Amino acid sequence: MKARAAIRPKKALGQHFLVDPNIIKKILAVAAVQKDQTVLEIGPGQGALTRALCEAARQVIAVEIDQTFTPILEALQQQYPHLEVKWEDALTVDYQALPPGTVVVANLPYYLSTPLLCRLLESGLRLARMVLTLQVEVAQRLVAGPGNRDYGSLSVIVQSCAAVERAFSIAPSCFFPRPAVESAVVVISPNPSSMKPQRRQALVHTVKTAFAHRRKTLLNSFREEGWPVEKVVEALQTARIDPMRRAETLSIQEFLALADALFP
Repeated sequence: MKARAAIRPKKALGQHFLVDPNIIKKILAVAAVQKDQTVLEIGPGQGALTRALCEAARQVIAVEIDQTFTPILEALQQQYPHLEVKWEDALTVDYQALPPGTVVVANLPYYLSTPLLCRLLESGLRLARMVLTLQVEVAQRLVAGPGNRDYGSLSVIVQSCAAVERAFSIAPSCFFPRPAVESAVVVISPNPSSMKPQRRQALVHTVKTAFAHRRKTLLNSFREEGWPVEKVVEALQTARIDPMRRAETLSIQEFLALADALFP
């Protein structure tokens, strides 16, 4: 407890420690970890959630970049021998050794959430689910559908390969220090049948180009990004999409059809 109290959160790393035991219980319930499963925890920090995960899982792999937490996490390792700590950057650590059915649990700062989420989804890992605590703005983008103002490239890229559900909100008072915004827990369940890498790359490129100029029509957005008009018109016709529509109106299936037409 003394070591925990002596650690000051690092603003540069976006650290906000979850301190409400009731929220920890709710996260654990949503994660639905079984006794025979492995859990990957990203950013264990002071170990409040780590302890609960160790009680529930066969193995816990915790990835932490801040070695300030060494005394706390080493003490937990002595109590729970099945806890492994990797002192690495979550964006560069090798996840390929994770067993199929791993559950990911993470409290992610804003700067890390999108790149890390995309890396995990594109890794080809057969994850059971991801239970992520995020800024509410990111959570809204993840679950948004066509026509919603929060619907964008992140919505399409994630929902094209996973089911996404917003589980519950977390008030700033549940963290130390208190963040300026509300947070939310999102459950992401990857689809069993993964998309081929080439098709996924085509989809990502198509989606990012379509949303590059959000207020413009699809035809104009692709033209602004250097695409030949004739090729775009032909692809839109093949996908049966009106060139005058905007990216925010397209469904995921329409984006997939457009990507297939652009990258046959």
